[in-house]
Formats: sequence, structure tokens, C-alpha cells
Amino acid sequence: MMTTAAILDQFDQCADEAVFPDLANGYYYPVDVRLSLFHGPGEWGMVAELLGYSPRAGNLTDVLHVFGNCLTRGEPGFCNDDFFDRIENIDELTEDGRSYRGSRFARVRGRKLPLTGQEGEPLVDILRSLVLENRSLFLANDQELRNRLPARVPLILQLNEWQQPHDLGDSMPSDHETFRRIAEVLATGDASRCRPQIPSNTHWSAWPEAGTL
Repeated sequence: MMTTAAILDQFDQCADEAVFPDLANGYYYPVDVRLSLFHGPGEWGMVAELLGYSPRAGNLTDVLHVFGNCLTRGEPGFCNDDFFDRIENIDELTEDGRSYRGSRFARVRGRKLPLTGQEGEPLVDILRSLVLENRSLFLANDQELRNRLPARVPLILQLNEWQQPHDLGDSMPSDHETFRRIAEVLATGDASRCRPQIPSNTHWSAWPEAGTL
């Protein structure tokens, strides 16, 4: 369905199933984010990207959370195909998953990106600086964004920051202005409806407890 209520119902169900984007995730140090909104006749889709570093998984990973009424496969939320590891030579950057080895470059999408920093620094700090300088290489390209969405549905809006609820464990997305406005955009196709009055908090510095499990 294309109503705001139906879209919020999907968001809430995914939050209840723990597959809604959560920047407080204890397993990933947050690095960057992006929301992509899609709308076409009778169809809507949303991709929320959480780019983060997990010492356990051993890579900088762009996790795509995919929602909509036109998914080409799978269920709303995320599945195994929605995880995109970005550092192709991660073993050259760290031995223990946490400290930087002093490597000269990181290889991303076949490109060598020079690294700066001192050996022994927290690897996540090195990666955050690298992403800041090369953001487009780390976030999803069009093919990845449409991994589970049809190509016919137009992209109508991308958000690089927003107000992300801290309390998704105690409340639902429909309780928050951010996702109510986003649902209106998705239902109507009117990107001007996404004008939240609350400040953004999606920068990694706003989530000091994330990744610390």
C-alpha cells in the first residue's frame, strides 16, 4: 500500500523484528550513513545505509536496510546480500582487528587509497578519515542501491543526515518525527515534505556506545 500509515506499519514491524536501522548497534562502530528514498506510480522504496566497522566481522561494511512495497526478493529489513565489505586488503591494515598496522594504502573497489596515521592508532579512526575523503567509494552505487528494488522506481531524495531515534528499543519509528515525515515523502512522492524541525544526530560522534560490545 502507498499510505503513510501502511509505510509506518512496515517500519514498526521491522523495528519490532530488530531489522530497522539502529545506530546504537553494539557490534559496529558507526562511520557514515545515508537514506535513499524511491517513489513511482503505486510503488515506494527506501534504503538506509549504515556504514560501520566491526572488529568481529573484520571489515568496514556498508549494511543496506531495504524497505518498500516492490521488493524484487526477500523481506523488508536486511538479508545476507545487503552486506557490502569495502576494504579488500583489510589484513594488511590490522592484525588484531582494532589497531592500525601502518599500511600505506587501502584497496577499495580496485583502487588504492593512501592512508595517513601512526601505527598503533585505533583502526576505526583511520577508516573514518579515509571515508571522509572518499565517501562515494564506500557508500552504495546505483546497482547496489537497487539490489532488491526495481530499476523502474525513481530515486527522489537522498539524506546524508537526519534525527535518528536513540530509543528504538523502547519506541517505534512511527513515534518519531523523522520517520513520519519520511513516510509522507514515500507515500506522496513530494520530497518537500521532508523538512524536520529537529537537528540531525547521525554523525558517528553522537553514538559513543556503538561498537563497544
